[in-house]
Parts: sequence; C-alpha cells; structure tokens
Amino acid sequence: MRVEQVDWVEIPAGRLLRGTPAEEVDEVARRYAGTGVPVEWYRKEAPRTELYIPAFRIARTQVTVGQWTRFAQATGGPVPQAPADHPVIGVTWKDTAEYCRWLGRRLGGLGVRLPTEDEWERAARGDDDREFPWGDEYRTGLANLVDLGVGTTTPVGSFPEGASPYGVLDMAGNADEWTSTLYAPYPGAPTEVPSSEDWAFDPHISRGGAFRHDRDLARCARRHGAYERDLAAIGMGFRVAAPSG
Repeated sequence: MRVEQVDWVEIPAGRLLRGTPAEEVDEVARRYAGTGVPVEWYRKEAPRTELYIPAFRIARTQVTVGQWTRFAQATGGPVPQAPADHPVIGVTWKDTAEYCRWLGRRLGGLGVRLPTEDEWERAARGDDDREFPWGDEYRTGLANLVDLGVGTTTPVGSFPEGASPYGVLDMAGNADEWTSTLYAPYPGAPTEVPSSEDWAFDPHISRGGAFRHDRDLARCARRHGAYERDLAAIGMGFRVAAPSG
C-alpha cells in the first residue's frame, strides 16, 4: 500500500494581525476600485484584531489532482481529468472534509483537517500586516490570477517568489481554498456587515482566490466564499492542515 506524503510546513505559535482596520476599509476599496468590488465586501474584514494562534502545520501546496485521484479510486469517486501536478478544483467542502479523514487514516491517525480561517491567514501573512503573502506590493507573475492570462490552473508551486513568510506556496491564486470556518462577521464588525450570506452556495469561508480572480482576492485579509454552484469554474480547491509536530 502506498503511503501518502505531505510536504508539511510548521507554522510556529504567534500573533496574527487579522483583518483590516475599520478606518482603512474605504481606502482599500479605492485602491482596488478597478476590480469592481464594492466597499461592502471589504467591510467583512474589519476590525483589525491581534490574535494568538497556536502552532500547527499546513501543506506547502494545494492538494493536487494526483493526490485526489488516489482518494477517488479508493472511495469510488470520480477521477478528475487534469494534469496530476495541478491543484484539484471543483471539489465540495463535504468531499474535502472526507479527503482529510481518509488521508489522516493513511497517515496513521494523524488529525488531518482543513485549516481554520485564522490559521490560513497566519500561514499567509506571518507576524506582520503585509497585504499579500509576499509583501505589500502586488506584482504580476507572483501568482496565477486573471492578470497572468493563463485562464486555468498551473502546476502547484510554480511561483516560488510568491511564497508566504513561512514558505507556503500558492496562497494567492491558482485554486481558491476551502477553510473549516463558517462565515460570520468578526466580533466588533461594522453594523452593516451581514450576519449570514444566504446567497452563498456553501456557508464556509474560502481564501486566496483562483486563476480566474483579480488581485483583490490575493490579499491576505480578503474573506469570501463559494457564490456559484459550478465549483470547477470558480476554481475551488483546498490544502490540508494538521496539529504541530
């Protein structure tokens, strides 16, 4: 029996400057006005809160088609028709949770799971308030987003210069990523932030953006979700996390 391999990155315990200060939201919306995203979408990021995040580990890359294919063959699911080294996309939250349980059993009972939204942002942002995983300035060529013009996924890890402070890859672009966190406003959010997103196909938060998305979704603070039923078209994928050690 083949033993599954995960390239884990250890994320040390430490602080997360989560979200965006409420007084800066309007400026963020102006900065990305060309993407057509309304200011209301950015208000979900407020307020800025300093949190302590316990240590954990996260996969360096998104789950690939090749990795998902072994799961699909073992469980009788459909096998994706895409290159093995590309991220798997079009997967539901429920199926990713089942993949995590399957992988955990293959790894001897390791508690494999989806990262929480806060863990994801910590792995992308590190200790500071950087705008993108690689720093404060957006540069075309550091992530597979719509401005790159590829129009589909690329092999995972194709943009090493776009790595996060801990060396986690593709935290912006390529495939959008499920987290384990259900949408809710942050404590202390502006009153106009909706208490639920009934229009979403799934209530879980996703992060990072995909190949079809603009640079606003590459921001470390940007929280969104699956707002269309065609999860392949919107590039919905995931990466796994686990306890530290």
